[in-house]
Amino acid sequence: MYIDFHTHGKLAKKLPFSEEYTHWLFSEAQGAGLDALCLTEHFNTWGFDKLYRFIADHSGREGDTLVFDGLRIFPGMETDIAEGGHILSIGPMEAILELNHRLEPHKEKGKFLPFEQLRDLFDEYPVIVGGGHPYREGGHIPELPEKQLKRFDFFDLNGKDVAEHRAITEKLTFGLGRRFRKPVVGGSDTHQAVQYGCIRTRFEKTCTTVSELYQEMQSGNYEILIADQAAFQVKTANLLKRALKDIHALGGDYVAVLTGKEAANQTVSAVLAQERTRKNAS
Repeated sequence: MYIDFHTHGKLAKKLPFSEEYTHWLFSEAQGAGLDALCLTEHFNTWGFDKLYRFIADHSGREGDTLVFDGLRIFPGMETDIAEGGHILSIGPMEAILELNHRLEPHKEKGKFLPFEQLRDLFDEYPVIVGGGHPYREGGHIPELPEKQLKRFDFFDLNGKDVAEHRAITEKLTFGLGRRFRKPVVGGSDTHQAVQYGCIRTRFEKTCTTVSELYQEMQSGNYEILIADQAAFQVKTANLLKRALKDIHALGGDYVAVLTGKEAANQTVSAVLAQERTRKNAS
């Protein structure tokens, strides 16, 4: 089972949820060689509930996973902490949605929970908790007290950081995992499809529950694969994300542009205009 542990279902937090865009993302994930992904959407993204309702309405349920057109999705969330840093949680959809609702008062900067309080909250639910891109600039996860660092279940070897600084990111992240005897797994951190596959984690078996997945993680029955073109994928993805956000800001339909429908619509409009001109001339 090839899985990506850190992904998003929207282009950006402050853009409206788009069913078409999310469907496009998941279809591209399979094309990039993924069998499964952890959907660790930002806890304060616009339309968090809508995103999961859409997926649930179009998926079958197997254990804790949602199977969307053949792609296995482990529900999850990415949460900011007061100290600075992002915390990944993975669990059954019902647990993730309830946690998201309980975090409603803490979704703005200045109101984020400290890690200790967030972890206490997570401990009430059947979720596993990871440190997302622990050494990215602006984050302070490695500076947390040792007592709190021991409470992580895993750490994220992040595709974006590996693409930019592979040697140092691998050294620091694997070092953190060894220090606290925690698994390190790979996540692309993608918000759009170009970045899928830059890093993948391959398990010997297909898992359908979070407990089963975590057991395999703890047993070390997996390997992390980094694409030769990872740096190019991440750079291209960043450029594409900025361009699509600019299209939206200018009032355009970035989904239609991305999926090619904009070009098709323009072609149809041009043909109709030519036909009207021909009829008027006759």
